[in-house]
Amino acid sequence: MTEISFHFNVADKWEYSCRLLRKATGTGARTAVTADPVDLHRLDQRLWELDPVEFIAHCSAERADSRMLEASAVVFCESLSAAPHDQVLLNLGPGVPAGFERFARLIEVVGCDDADRARARARWKHYTSRGYAINRLDRADKDAHR
Repeated sequence: MTEISFHFNVADKWEYSCRLLRKATGTGARTAVTADPVDLHRLDQRLWELDPVEFIAHCSAERADSRMLEASAVVFCESLSAAPHDQVLLNLGPGVPAGFERFARLIEVVGCDDADRARARARWKHYTSRGYAINRLDRADKDAHR
């Protein structure tokens, strides 16, 4: 069964997602990232703004060739059917990603605004109604002391 974690009260979802991806790639994990195309573009831009020594190789599942997909530890997916692996899924989208259950681990990142929290509550209810145990990480205090 997929291990699900919600990271709540994230002040900057994009900076935090870059940190998560850096941590995941540092452990050798392969991560699919799903969101709407505008948000995937936003994350892409943030990854390119990292210092060169912190750069995280990534590509788009819908636009990369098979060699690029195989070589990239981070793959952006508008649809999970295009994901080339099933280790870690980072969901930055508003809804429950179709096909999430094929991944070993799902990470949900939730910002501080009310709309994002409301969408996260709906996803949480979806997962718990299907018997998934959820790990909850509250970033409010931790991020304030960085």
